[in-house]
Amino acid sequence: MSINRRWLPLNALRAFEAVGQHLSFTAGAQALHVSQSALSRHVISLEELLGCQLLERRPTGLVLTESGAALLPVVHKAFDRLEQSLNTIRAGGKGARTLRVHMPPSLLQQMALPILRDFRREFPDILLDVSSSHVTGLPAQDVDVAVVYDRPNSDDRVTDLLWMVRVTPVCSRALWTQNEGKSLATFLADNELLHVKLDAEPRGLLWATYARQRAIVADTGRGLAFDTAISAVQYAIAGGGVALADVDMFADEIARGDLVTPFPEVFEDGFGYYLKFHAEDLADPVIALFRSWMIARFAAPRPLPDQPLRLVVNSGQP
Repeated sequence: MSINRRWLPLNALRAFEAVGQHLSFTAGAQALHVSQSALSRHVISLEELLGCQLLERRPTGLVLTESGAALLPVVHKAFDRLEQSLNTIRAGGKGARTLRVHMPPSLLQQMALPILRDFRREFPDILLDVSSSHVTGLPAQDVDVAVVYDRPNSDDRVTDLLWMVRVTPVCSRALWTQNEGKSLATFLADNELLHVKLDAEPRGLLWATYARQRAIVADTGRGLAFDTAISAVQYAIAGGGVALADVDMFADEIARGDLVTPFPEVFEDGFGYYLKFHAEDLADPVIALFRSWMIARFAAPRPLPDQPLRLVVNSGQP
């Protein structure tokens, strides 16, 4: 028998949300200003209604079951929307809507800040709560919209490709002057390789992919690893080594001559930037507006930088 909205267990859902967010009955009870025993009874009643366990006690502490992990973000978002709508109505319909957006740090700093600024100018009633973390794929925290750096993949979220990353080796002009005339393999062997850390991936993955695309043999595991592409590129600008840089993200540095691109080929490395949000939010006008805005801003053709580069289409993805 299906659950009818007339009998939605709102108190039990609030109790589950509090416990699930804190992974503690004590902390959840304190957050809701109720007794721990009352909170526990509500969670048990919700589990009985659903016919499955939502939380599991382990020696290391409380954990969400698979069902609990699926339900928690839905409940949290539903209560968030109710809270926002009620506050907007209470304010006479003039309350600003807050949109929670997550972006990788290099994208945010190099490209997205002007886009977010223009969005705010165009839609001043929509507040933006922007977060950033050094992750590949979805962030740990719950957000309305996330731009993620990842390989192509499918999950239960709506996914829009903003663009595929196009990379080439970059270094300082001084470093290239010292190495000018060397072959690609010799140049890479003679200089420090700079890496960007990817969650759950080996440090040399991107360089290994590039070496395979170029059909060269290289020790791709050596060198320095950084949390962000910006840090790796800044180290390269300072003359510290060779980075694989996205020619779109760092087009200004290439155009100014801060970065030199010694070899003309530009490759897609199999990673891209994707806009993701929950399918149930397709009907949310604010999320739909932000989605359209982002897609439009990244849909323009991307010319290669002024330096003589050429895009090589290669299917050798990691």
